[in-house]
Amino acid sequence: MAGEKEHSFNGERAGGKTTDGVGGGDGFDPSAPPPFRIADIRAAIPKHCWVKDPWKSMSYVLRDVVVVFGLAVAAIYSDSWLVWPLYWAAQGTMFWALFVLGHDCGHGSFSDNPKLNSIVGHLLHSWILVPYHGWRISHRTHHQNHGHVENDESWVPLPEKIYKNLDNSVRILRFTVPFPIFAYPMYLWHRSPGKKGSHFNPDSDLFPTSERKAVLTSTLCWCMMVALLVCVSFVVGLPQVLKLYGVPYLVFVMWLDFVTYLHHHGYEQKLPWYRGKEWSYLRGGLTTVDRDYGWFNNIHHDIGTHVIHHLFPQIPHYHLIEATKAARPVLGKYYREPKKSGPIPIHLLKNLTRSIKQDHYVSDTGDVVYYQTDPHLYQFFHDKSK
Repeated sequence: MAGEKEHSFNGERAGGKTTDGVGGGDGFDPSAPPPFRIADIRAAIPKHCWVKDPWKSMSYVLRDVVVVFGLAVAAIYSDSWLVWPLYWAAQGTMFWALFVLGHDCGHGSFSDNPKLNSIVGHLLHSWILVPYHGWRISHRTHHQNHGHVENDESWVPLPEKIYKNLDNSVRILRFTVPFPIFAYPMYLWHRSPGKKGSHFNPDSDLFPTSERKAVLTSTLCWCMMVALLVCVSFVVGLPQVLKLYGVPYLVFVMWLDFVTYLHHHGYEQKLPWYRGKEWSYLRGGLTTVDRDYGWFNNIHHDIGTHVIHHLFPQIPHYHLIEATKAARPVLGKYYREPKKSGPIPIHLLKNLTRSIKQDHYVSDTGDVVYYQTDPHLYQFFHDKSK
């Protein structure tokens, strides 16, 4: 396959043309170069959408921190097994909300003050066991290379050669629900298959030399949080720490993997990934997907409004909806309207499971590629059921 010019999957571009499975019912090809420039999108967004208000940003931090501690106090006071599951779901969601605010600090959309961004980002991310600078730098790489098969950093597709060299057990875990939505801690330590380094190691290939001291600072903050949890467990007992912090942490990880995966996967129509001369910042950014999370949109700071965020991460989260509305006439069919959600975004579970079962790898060759499916991946389970 590596020597073939055309791709085996009929959803790929072959010989410079789009074949079945790529174009929509109206013949639109999402991999076609857009007829507009990124400057055209920027010009359509109102100027005030670029303004960062640190007081407004801090008000969201205060809101979320008050809710986090309020939930903990209520759970401790009630100490009922009828309440604990509700607490875990709510607190895990709030941990995820704290992550999003720290994420804004990492982008500099929280404020124009780098020192404020760093302090708030460290406090929020260390609380949920995320190494702030380590994550910030790798996430910057993700944004700068979004949609690029080799250079992207987050939920990147596996080239066929790497995929086929994985142990079968690793493949099963990676592409069987629910295991992928618990992947984030492992990603922080080991990155994705085919990539080396750790978000905790200042000497990792992830980081330029000039930023390695910052990475070390964040790793030390992470260690301090782990030490704090160990000390608290000696005081109040490990079961209490697991109930108050451990289970919500797992719910947070589920939210993070669920949302970030669906930013770049699971759309009803196959979307392209790029290499070489076909990739550009604009074309890569246009492969991202907006999602509607119902009641949770406001709770997690409109992180589902993702296309404009990916193209212009400097825009504060509280301006993303307005900026997206202004940019839509320019984007045209390159903007995919998110399906309306009920109060709880149950409909997105179907997108998640379908994508994980079908989107396994991309071809080793070609500058515009689409996910392919390994028809033998789940053969073990089928044979066992017989």
